[in-house]
Amino acid sequence: MSSNGGFKAFLKRKDIEISVQRYLIDALGAMAQGLFCSLLIGTIIDTLAVQFNISCLNQTVAMIGETSYTIGGLAKAMCGPAMAVAIGYALHCPPLVLFSLVTVGFSSNALGKAGGPLAVLFIAIIASEIGKAISKETKIDILVTPLVTIGAGIGLSALIAEPIGKAAMKLGDVIMWATNQQPFIMGIVVSVVVGIALTLPISSAAICASLLLTGLAGGAAVAGCCAQMIGFAFMSFKENKWEGLISQGIGTSMLQMSNIIKNPRIWIAPILTSAITGPIATCVFHLEMNGAPISSGMGTCGLVGQIGVYTGWLNDIAAGTKASITAFDWTGLILISFVLPAILCPVINMFLKKIGWVKDGDLKLE
Repeated sequence: MSSNGGFKAFLKRKDIEISVQRYLIDALGAMAQGLFCSLLIGTIIDTLAVQFNISCLNQTVAMIGETSYTIGGLAKAMCGPAMAVAIGYALHCPPLVLFSLVTVGFSSNALGKAGGPLAVLFIAIIASEIGKAISKETKIDILVTPLVTIGAGIGLSALIAEPIGKAAMKLGDVIMWATNQQPFIMGIVVSVVVGIALTLPISSAAICASLLLTGLAGGAAVAGCCAQMIGFAFMSFKENKWEGLISQGIGTSMLQMSNIIKNPRIWIAPILTSAITGPIATCVFHLEMNGAPISSGMGTCGLVGQIGVYTGWLNDIAAGTKASITAFDWTGLILISFVLPAILCPVINMFLKKIGWVKDGDLKLE
């Protein structure tokens, strides 16, 4: 057997699959779940605690050094380990590798600073595969596997976490700067691109979190995601009824991917809707996402996008950059998130049906 054949057999035996599917779809999607179960949930808990003055949620439950933590604060502090373990789970890591990723996630997120999520993605993937490669290859696996996995993860964190974090921040800053300079054009671009990413089997939430996409660009991202989710939900109501409306509207438009593959033209209406609502969000309502960046890529999934915008308003008020939440703010959020996609997408799809590009049944969920 050739050395190349032997190496391929080794990778197969270790379940190490170097592919776009494994790294940019499975791992990225899992990372978003890790972020959701730590940073996002912590943010929601803290928001509820402040808004409803829930004393048990406002109280300090832990002191680490000079830093005090509430329940929500502890959840947010664990975002690095949560992301790394989620990535390891998606990569089918054996237990010793998976548990070792707690340390890897903490180090890569901490050293990546504000751009930590992207650093965690790269470093956790590499550390996972190195750990899988060494797992159960020695008689002292319980010592070797954690040492190798943690050593590789911390070593990589020291070398590349900060540069990756800075690159992510820089790219995010460029996108946000461009959106502020050209809100109409970038409103279209960001809304369409992030909306497409939400429906594709990749994670728009993880992308937004990795790029720290907030502000006006974050608002455009919210618009694009809502256009896809609410758009598909309402234009497919005839085929999927209330169950489909709920599963797509507050679940995910990714459910339509198999239908998109069969007839890509069903995607035209949601994409055009996002191209319309994106610049309306940026130019008319000046909709900004100043909550957790992951919320920018969540749309109406569990209403996380809307909760994120609301949290951002509270942050702005606390920082003194916003006086109050106005009726105009609420009108913009409701129109962009729900009303406009629910109207525009079915209307556009109606014209596509008239010219024969879309047929009854094309949007039916299995």
